[in-house]
Amino acid sequence: MRDQILTFIEKNSRINLKELAVMLGSDEVTVANEISEMEQEQVICGYHTMIDWDKTGAEKVTALIEVRVTPQRGQGFDSIAERIYNYPEVKSVYLISGGYDLMVILEGKTLREVSSFVSDKLSTLDTVLSTATHFILKKYKDHGTIFAKKNKDERMLVTP
Repeated sequence: MRDQILTFIEKNSRINLKELAVMLGSDEVTVANEISEMEQEQVICGYHTMIDWDKTGAEKVTALIEVRVTPQRGQGFDSIAERIYNYPEVKSVYLISGGYDLMVILEGKTLREVSSFVSDKLSTLDTVLSTATHFILKKYKDHGTIFAKKNKDERMLVTP
């Protein structure tokens, strides 16, 4: 039942408990207890709202930064990852496979602000060997939500 609960609330964390219980063939109290237990165990780490910032007029730039680092003896990548994720601009840090070691996702108000963060803070860390910055220009789909929905052509077909 836990996996089913997680699948449903990952798509819609605001789902009504009564509705969720019906979909799972259970009762509301059992579902609420399971969710509470998973929150305490930190299986559920938080709840987030998906926002299309392009529609708000807010200045926001998101960048994906590939980072190559020298792992530290006895700590591997954990120590440098912690240093990086403690910056408030950093939204996510992942250990990845391939030519780079870490993927850092960060947000700023402008391209210059993000570039400045990379050159002044990230690249200057003693274990960072190199970085590659990729700016997100347009979101098509994020966390399963499609942003760039096609408008249906509502014109009538005219034939001679």
